[in-house]
Order: sequence, then C-alpha cells, then structure tokens
Amino acid sequence: MPTPFNQSVIDEFRARGGKVGGPFEGGDLLLLTTTGARSGKQHTTPLGFLRDGGLLLVVGSNLGSPRHPDWYHNVLARPTVRVELGTEEFQAIAVPAEGERRDRLFARVVAADPGYGDYQARTDRTLPVVVLERPAHEADIPEAADTFAAKMLQVHLWLRGQLRHVRAETDAHFAARAAHQGPGEPPAPGIGLRIRQHCLAFCDALEFHHTSEDAHLFPTMAGYHPELRATFDRLAEEHRTVARIQGELAALLADIGHADPERFRTELARMSEELTAHLDYEEETLLPILAELPWPPGPPTA
Repeated sequence: MPTPFNQSVIDEFRARGGKVGGPFEGGDLLLLTTTGARSGKQHTTPLGFLRDGGLLLVVGSNLGSPRHPDWYHNVLARPTVRVELGTEEFQAIAVPAEGERRDRLFARVVAADPGYGDYQARTDRTLPVVVLERPAHEADIPEAADTFAAKMLQVHLWLRGQLRHVRAETDAHFAARAAHQGPGEPPAPGIGLRIRQHCLAFCDALEFHHTSEDAHLFPTMAGYHPELRATFDRLAEEHRTVARIQGELAALLADIGHADPERFRTELARMSEELTAHLDYEEETLLPILAELPWPPGPPTA
C-alpha cells in the first residue's frame, strides 16, 4: 500500500490529468506501477522523471537512503511496468542503465536537477538510473481488438517482436565482447542487464499468455468444439516445451557476462524456432473460430 502522502499524490495526479500541486507544483511527475517481487501485488509510486531525447528516465534515489527503493527491487524481478504520464497510460519495460551509460545518463539527470547529486552524496550506493522503454515494435500492433482473434494476434505480434528485440540485443552484446582487444578481461557488459530485462518481460508475458490459454480458453473452446481436442492437447504440450526452454534460457541469463556465446545463441535460436512454429500453428487452427467471438467478452446470454 502507498503511504498516505503518496496516495494523496496519486489521487490528485489522476484527478487532474497528471498535474500535482504542493511540493511537486510545476515538476515532471509520473506514476509507476510495478509488480511486487515477492508478493506479486501491484504497487504504484509517484516519481520524478527526466526526458533525455526519446528516453524516459527515473532514478532510484530513495532520498539518498542507503537502500534501494522497493520499486527498484520490483523491476529487477518483474520488468514489465505500467506508466501514467499526464493523461496517457502505457506499458513499458524498466531497464536499469549500466556502466558508462549509467554514468552518462546520471550526469544529465544531475545537470537538469542538482538535487539528485545531493542524494548521491548522502549514500555509498550507486543510485540506479532506470530507462522506461516502450518496445519499438509496439507501433506496428493494432490498438483496437473487436474479436478474440484480433486480441490473440495483438499478443502474438508483441511476443514475436519482443523475441526479435532480444535476439538483436544478444547479437550486439556478443559482437561487442568479440571486438574487445588488448590485455585484461573484456569490459563489463554494457547491455547484459538490458538483455536480461527484456528476456524476463518476454518470458513473463509468454507464461501469462499460455497459462490463460491452458486454464480458461482451451477448456472452454473444447466444450464447444470437441473435434479440436487433439489440437488443444498438442498446444498444451508445446506450452510445456516452451516453458522448459525458458527455464534453460533464464539459467544462462543469470551469468550473461560470462555466458558462452554459441551456447546462448543456440538456446535462443531453438526457443525462437519452436515458439514461432507454435504461434503459427495456433493461429492457423484457432483464429478462424476466434474471429466469430467478440472482444471483450459480453455478458452471458440467458
């Protein structure tokens, strides 16, 4: 639960289209909703932010406390967040900046608001700078869905695009490692945490999608279309296969800085191939039926 003060800020923000008075009068403020790392519950926090070109930055200052704020621990475990900015609301992926990039972005934050420099001076921990990223491929996803088929395609387009993004980031990361020359160890990965966050967001979305299908959509459809029961059994089995590959990939991600490039790429390519084939089969077999069902579902008929 937010503190009484934070809740009053949240209420005023939502009631006034993103405008807040008092100590925040005239400041740039957003609402960040994260999912609890342990509880799984939603938590909304008002945060100051900075625009840097096309980037949206928030800082885990916690007023210079020796501990990172709770919201930062949450985004490390569950990177997918909801952002309220003015009257706009959207989903984003929270990616902490690393190494030189973090230092460069933090310098820009301090130049815009010197108070963050004071917070850093109060504590020995490095204040994290978190970039709230909206995946570029979302621009190609239709915003409206009026049937179950259209809704499924929205989800599938997001999953396909996010998987492409992860593969591109991975290739860039390993190319940078391969280009390292000179004595000593290669520099610390500058995008390792970024890959991890996008992979986690992808895996969370995929798990939610598959769990919803296995628990609700498939059993309901099987009742109306018993001739498709073998199809649903095959899709459920594919879900288990993809889940196993996700687990193997997550184990590799735990040590991305030292992961073997070929093994990592092999695992990611295998997952991509199986997932793409699964999505293709699901669309081929289910979309014609789902196209007849309205979204969102209406009230049950008598």
